[in-house]
Amino acid sequence: MATTASNPVQSNKPIWYFIACWTVLNLLQAAVLELHGDEAYYWLYAQKPDWGYFYHPPMMAVFIKIGYTLFHNELGARLVAVLSNSLALYLLWLVVKKYAVTPKWFILLTSCVLVFHVYGFTTTPDAPLFFFAVVFYYFYQKYAEKDSWRTAIIIGLVVACLLYSKYHGILLVGFTVLSNWKLFKRPSFYLAIVTGLICFTPHILWQAHRNFPAVNYQLFERSSDKIYNISLTIEYLSGQLLLGGILLSWFLFYKAFRTKITDTFTRALVFNAIGTFGFFCVNTFFANVQPHYTLIGFIPLVALVMINLQRNNNHPKWLFNVAIANIVLILVLRASLVLGLPFIKKVQALQTYFGFREWAAKVHEKAGDAWMVMDDGFQNPSKYDFYNHTLKGFAYDSRYYGRTMFDIWPMEDSLQHKRVYLVLSDPLPGYKTDTITGEVGTWYGTWVEDARTYQKIAIDTKIKPVTAHPGQKVEFDLKITNPYTYDVNFTNVGYKHPVYLEGCFFTGPTDIAEVQQSGADFNNISLKSGESKVYKTSVAAPKEKGTYYLMFSIRTEPFRGSKNSRLIKFTVE
Repeated sequence: MATTASNPVQSNKPIWYFIACWTVLNLLQAAVLELHGDEAYYWLYAQKPDWGYFYHPPMMAVFIKIGYTLFHNELGARLVAVLSNSLALYLLWLVVKKYAVTPKWFILLTSCVLVFHVYGFTTTPDAPLFFFAVVFYYFYQKYAEKDSWRTAIIIGLVVACLLYSKYHGILLVGFTVLSNWKLFKRPSFYLAIVTGLICFTPHILWQAHRNFPAVNYQLFERSSDKIYNISLTIEYLSGQLLLGGILLSWFLFYKAFRTKITDTFTRALVFNAIGTFGFFCVNTFFANVQPHYTLIGFIPLVALVMINLQRNNNHPKWLFNVAIANIVLILVLRASLVLGLPFIKKVQALQTYFGFREWAAKVHEKAGDAWMVMDDGFQNPSKYDFYNHTLKGFAYDSRYYGRTMFDIWPMEDSLQHKRVYLVLSDPLPGYKTDTITGEVGTWYGTWVEDARTYQKIAIDTKIKPVTAHPGQKVEFDLKITNPYTYDVNFTNVGYKHPVYLEGCFFTGPTDIAEVQQSGADFNNISLKSGESKVYKTSVAAPKEKGTYYLMFSIRTEPFRGSKNSRLIKFTVE
């Protein structure tokens, strides 16, 4: 592998000063800013250690657990993310230093990338993903230069950590292998594969034991036959330009993709940069892609730009000026977040950082030691738990919302037949309501006596897509399974809140066209723990022609009904 020799006169001191300042800024932001809703949710993960969490692996929970053990506040939840981010930048410097990149341009260009700042103080799966991605590049560079059994083992461990951070890590591994097929000629490469598989096996077993919830969610629990909307691609591309630095990102993409491949390692950088951004761009044809999914693509992108500029000895003055301006804009944004300036709080994506400490305290004043329940959203119940140092905030995932870890954790079991405090964004008709106001808006709380929910009851339809005529009756043999550790029954005799089995026809993620209740014989069903029974029912096809998605949902007043079956494509023609 041929590389440009590093400049022996170069000193690491400017990098150390830069990383020291970077770390202090991130520690300040981590300590002052309230938790993002997702961070609070992952804090809950850390309180319930496991090998997996629905469609997320557990590394971010490990990060939070370590830091929170030291400090029981926002800083503790973010501490490891801050420190690992700084270490990642230093390792990235060591990677590009071998191509004679100067400290000046390393500092300028990395500081211009907005997404590097975001995950410098935020603990989500992307924080450990960023760290282990850079660690992977650091050791792969050594492995590309010299075959080594020891380095191969380390790479295997790092790959496992990548996948334990976020499943997107497989892209980094895949594109790297695609860039260097000669790896298969190295016996040590197979040791790396075996090491990674052994280390990642506990998570695979965790998913298998729970019937692969991540796969089921993506393939079966939401509609997939979507018509392509060009706005999704435009939003994706715009998001990449923003995350790369609003003034300079266009130059980063232009320069990186024009970098010539001169060795095995730069080929890996090119494959990963083009592959990552291209992969998610193609995915916009089928789904809504979040801009930050490409975080690992910005690492090779900015490295290629540095290498390109140094190789051609072309550092135009305007580039320096624009880079400085870009950095100033980012610093102003970060300072505005720390200060909580009014215009920042009006940005919807940033509102989650403000006012929830006070909100959580006000709700707790009403709920006391009782369970606090909210529907359709895991973020606010998680914030309630974090700021009140409790685990009694619960998210009721209704038929209108995706499944979360609240459907897997044994929390719902504990609130059955208890008096719970239900908090909603609108008043609940027929119930005495408390009004809770504050910076985060107005919420309404009400007490529910003898709560009764069935989120975990599984309904297997065992049927393929249905085609029917308007109004035609379609029979179903439903297999209803009780996964709880206790017996359940659906009788309404002696219960305050009645329960219904309903067939719901969706036209969109939250758009229900029609709801049909099953017969009263459903209320005769009782199930022992682990028992399954077959229940025959029918639904009438909607009168309007079109494509629907049918779901069977168990609804108990005053809740909105849970997501108990997979979606069935239902075509009326």
